[in-house]
Order: sequence, then C-alpha cells, then structure tokens
Amino acid sequence: MASHQGFYGVTPPIATGESSEREKEVTVTLMEELRRQNAFEAEAASRTREIVLGRVASLVKKFVRTVSLSRGLSEAAANAAGGKIFTFGSYRLGVHGPGSDIDTLCVVPKHVSREDFFEVFEQMLREAEGVTEVSGVPEAYVPVIKIKFSGIPIDFLMARLALSSIPDDLSLADDNLLRNLDERCVRSLNGSRVTDEILRLVPNVQVFRDSLRCIKLWATRRAIYSNVNGFLGGVAWAMLVARICQLYPNAIAGAIVSRFFIIMYQWSWPQPVLLKQIEEGPLQVRVWNPKLYPGDRSHRMPIITPAYPAMCSTHNVTASTQMIMTEEFKKGADIVDKVIIGKATWSELFEKHDFFLKYRYYLQVIASTGNPELQMKWSGTVESRIRQLVMKLEYVDSLTLAHPFIKGFDQVSYCLSDDEVQAVAQGEISDAVANRKKEDVEGKEGASPVYSTTFYIGLAIEPKQPGAVAPRRLDISYPTTEFTKMVKQWETFDESKMGIVVRHLRKSSNTTPEVPLKSTTTANSSAATPLSLPPVVEGFSKDLSVKSPQLPFGENVAVATRPVGAS
Repeated sequence: MASHQGFYGVTPPIATGESSEREKEVTVTLMEELRRQNAFEAEAASRTREIVLGRVASLVKKFVRTVSLSRGLSEAAANAAGGKIFTFGSYRLGVHGPGSDIDTLCVVPKHVSREDFFEVFEQMLREAEGVTEVSGVPEAYVPVIKIKFSGIPIDFLMARLALSSIPDDLSLADDNLLRNLDERCVRSLNGSRVTDEILRLVPNVQVFRDSLRCIKLWATRRAIYSNVNGFLGGVAWAMLVARICQLYPNAIAGAIVSRFFIIMYQWSWPQPVLLKQIEEGPLQVRVWNPKLYPGDRSHRMPIITPAYPAMCSTHNVTASTQMIMTEEFKKGADIVDKVIIGKATWSELFEKHDFFLKYRYYLQVIASTGNPELQMKWSGTVESRIRQLVMKLEYVDSLTLAHPFIKGFDQVSYCLSDDEVQAVAQGEISDAVANRKKEDVEGKEGASPVYSTTFYIGLAIEPKQPGAVAPRRLDISYPTTEFTKMVKQWETFDESKMGIVVRHLRKSSNTTPEVPLKSTTTANSSAATPLSLPPVVEGFSKDLSVKSPQLPFGENVAVATRPVGAS
C-alpha cells in the first residue's frame, strides 16, 4: 500500500532500480542455502497445520457457545454468538519453518470474559484429543495459553470485542473495534492487526518473505532472536526487513539482505524505525510518543508497530543486548559483502553462535519445582524477569556487558532419598542420579523427580589494568539478591514448591559452542582465577522435601534432551 506521495514508508526510497545480475545470482544461491538449512516446512506438515487450525476454530466456537448458554442466552443466541480465530506472527506472514508455533488470536463477544478463557477454554483444550502441554499464563503482559496440538505449538491470545456476536466475516482492520476494550485486549488484537499491516506496507510480499526467512534464520543461529530476553522478537525482525524493502522497492532478496546489514549496523538509534507515520486515533489509548512519555524516551532501539495504536515492539532491549546486536549486524555485513563478490558462501552467515565459548565467567539462573506443569509456569515467570537481572548487572563496576542466552535448558533428575534431593538442590548431581531414568525409580519409596530450567548470562569483564597484581572482586550480590526478591513477588509464588537459585561459574576448556558449560570445579570456587566472585544462592529452601535444585555443571549434565515432564 503505497502512500499518497507515491512511495512506501515515511521517506522516499533510496533506490528504485532493479537488482543487478550478480544480486540475482546470489539470490538463487541464498534460496538454495535456505532449503539446505531446512528453513521451509514440508507440504505434509503444512497440511497438518491447516487441519489443526480447523479443529481450533471449531473449538473456539464451542467455547463461546458453552459460555453463552451458561450466561442464560437462548440456544439460538448461543449458536449465533460465533467466535473466530485469526493467525498472526510468522505463520500469517508466510515465513514459518518446521516446528514453528502458530500465534492464534481468539476473538469472542462481550459476554465472554478473560476468566472464561483461562477456566473454560483452557479446560476444553486439556480435554481435547491430540492436545498436550497446556499452560495458561493469565498474568502475562499479553495473557496467553500455550499448547501443543498434534505436536504443533500454538500460543492462544484472547480479545473480547464490544459486540454481542462475532460474525465469520469479521475484519480487524477497523480502529473502532478497539473502543471500550481493556489494554490487554488491545495488545492481543494488535498482534493480528500489525501482521496484516506489515503485509500491506511492503512493495513485494514474496521478496519480503524470502528476505525475512534469511534474517530469521541468521538471528536464530546467532542467538539474538528473543524478545523476552532483550533482543528482537519475530515482529520486530519482520518490521526491520519490511523497512529495507520499502527503501529498495524493486530489489530482490539477495540485495535486500545485503542492504539490511549495512543499514542496520549504521542506523542512528534511538531514531525509530517506522513503516508509516504514527497515527492518532479517536480512542483514549496510549500511542508511542517519546516527546510525551518519559518511558518511551528510554527505548534504545525503537521499532514501532504500524497498526493503531502505535507501540514500541522493542522496549525490552538493554544496553548489553543492543551492543551484541550491533556487533552481529557488523559481522553480517562483512560476510554478505564477501558473498556478493564471491569470496564467501551464504552458509557462513548462518554459522552458529559461540555463546558458551565467548566469556570467561557466566551466571546460572535455575528455576525448579517438583511438578512438570508448575515448572512450565514458574520457569516462564523467571525467564520473563531475566532481562531485569541483566539491566541490574549493567550497573556493576568492572562489568562491561551482561549477555543473556536466548533460551533455558530443561532437566529432570530422579532422586531416591532426601540426601540426593539435597545434593541436587545444591547443584551436585552424582553419576548415579544423572544416569537414572524414570523407570528406575517407579514404585520405590521416597522417589521424587526434580524439574529444573537453567538460564545463562555471559559476563564480560573490563580488562585488567597494566601492572595490577591483586585479584579483583566483582560484587554481583546486590543485583542477584534483588532479582531473586523480585521473582518471589510473583503472586502465585510458593516457597515450599518453587526454587530459584543464582550462581556463577567459569568456562572450562572442554566447553563447546552449542552446549552449556561443563565445569571441573564447583560453581562457587574462585581458586586460581584473577577474579573473585561471591557465591550467590538465593531462594533455596532447606526443607529436604522441597524439589528446588541447581543444574550442575558436571560431566553428566543432560541438556535439553527432552521437554519438561516427558517420560
């Protein structure tokens, strides 16, 4: 959708010429490499998604009908109440790959409440054939129910419109639909409205999709694809690519990717990335405005959503994550330059991160419980607060950067005694416990599983000053203590059922780029190091019956070998 000035976006394009023959050649090799990298989903899997979405659509209508009847509506009115799903995110953009989740918005009429969504609909999902790993997070910034349906991950959001029924032909494009909605419903609706608006604002949808597939894969491999941890999420990456497409409306994917890295490395943050001018509207809702709101002025890399009301999709970015992404933009630009002149191949752009080799010191944050369903909620809550710990660490003297890894690692330990539970809780997993399987403890007295999810933060320390001989001390006790206090303020936190542990450790020589560190010393040891780190263990109950472990760094650590709770 070109503006009335005749171009896409907020400024005229940089160039309108067609791509060169060389750019066409590298686009062909790029698409070949994306296929080699398994970036495209097989047709059979795509058909499965369509079948699953059909079943989900029926289930949402059944949910609305059930609640309608419970509210005293007649049979006819309950049937007419409707209910509709809208997909958004990578699936709606057409850039999903194998194993990608489907972001799904459930739109319901005004008599269906958010409580109904998390009580009635969540229970219906639990009882539905083919549905597993149901986890509702009603207190999230955007409340969500996460499930797997026939193996496909789905995130459900809900929006309640001020309508008595939801027709099958409903469109979400009308801003007036936002009238009389609470902020959570507005945020939920925005996911779908933003996705549709992005597709309307790019000159060539297929070029946009091919380019975005490349950038998504690159960001994932370089471990900078995670909104919750302070990097960019899917919608932000999509808007960056869309902006480059606007600036080069007739370029093809290879050229767009090349320009992407050059422009993003040189971008004058905090100048915002906009796909269209920010619009005011008739509603009393907040629109991103750094002149008016101090919080908006603090956004380091503002990438603004194009649908009303405009919001910053990157408010989680910290000083550390901005530095890391800028470094990656520079590396990407250098590689693609070499690809264009024939001195490198696209596979080099997609080389995996070196996070577990990059730093000498790391923080380990461990969330733990004795129940797989509770663990999903507790670990999700802890992960959502990791960014706060990073921001606190950034104020520590001598610490130049705090680098969060983009995902946690799950582990289940099967214990047979209080002593084993206590040892696991202190981060010491013996060979016997590490090698023990579920069937080994079934029916045995005192047996109990311990579920843990471990997150990592790499710490970059200022270089030692020339001539300095005394060991340095990096005091991280305040930020880590404040962090554990903060996560314990979760309204459903239960000290007797949930553990939170923060500790430090050093990289060892046998670490690999893709697997968390294996330490030959205990995490709290600082022997033979120039840096003294205080031991930090917070939130661990001493009660032997409580399953609140630390994930160990012994030779036998199991890393992400199975989903939490899998047998």
